[in-house]
Amino acid sequence: MEPKREKEQQDADCEKITAVLLKLRTGEFDLESILFLKLRGLGIHDLGCIGECVNLERLDLSGNNITNVTPLAALQLLSVLNLSANKISSLEPLRSCENLQNLNVAGNIISSIENLHCLVALRKLENIRLKDNTHNYSNSVCRSASYRTAVLEMFPSLKVLDGERVVGRGSDLYQLCKDIDETIKAGSYKNGQLVEHPDCKPWVEDSYWEIKRSNNAIIEEAYKQFNDVLHECRLLNNRATHVISQTEKSMSLKKQPKQYAI
Repeated sequence: MEPKREKEQQDADCEKITAVLLKLRTGEFDLESILFLKLRGLGIHDLGCIGECVNLERLDLSGNNITNVTPLAALQLLSVLNLSANKISSLEPLRSCENLQNLNVAGNIISSIENLHCLVALRKLENIRLKDNTHNYSNSVCRSASYRTAVLEMFPSLKVLDGERVVGRGSDLYQLCKDIDETIKAGSYKNGQLVEHPDCKPWVEDSYWEIKRSNNAIIEEAYKQFNDVLHECRLLNNRATHVISQTEKSMSLKKQPKQYAI
């Protein structure tokens, strides 16, 4: 019976985020030094001491059994958060994550638009994913016919929703050029009639500004994921460089000949 209890205790420890787990996963001794953390598919249901990683910028907790995200409220520097494929119904604690830009909660149990009101104050939030057709992840809120319209009205600054660009090419320069083009066109009319200017030609064809649905969103999403991986590689490279430097210093000290006072 005793070995069985020990096994149950070990399994329980694996389901909770502990300082030991974080240090083993990242190689960092100080939790405040962790900037990027990936804990996918570990059966985690208790976020434990994750709030002590106060400098965390990117966090992947996808594919776990998380229901309560309260400990994430302490992560005010967090910019990218993946909580897909969990059992989350409330996002209320995330209102404190004021630097959040990218949030993936596809594959949870978010039931209504009201569950998203807590995120309205996050001014930097520009990418939200509540469903992911690639992995067949969704939320019950996505079944509403007015779902997309309601989300876009709630978050007017949103650039990407469920992997699709919201406004044209998602560029401020694009919007500026469009406004200028429309202003020029408006000046070409007099008393409701188009005034011909033989020397003037339009910048682009009339259909250029139309938003066309295509697979570009998939390419853009893949590019963003590639940048995330590249960022992780840079962090790992910096960490490896630091470890190598410390090791070289340590070896150099050991090789120095001992000096004895005469």
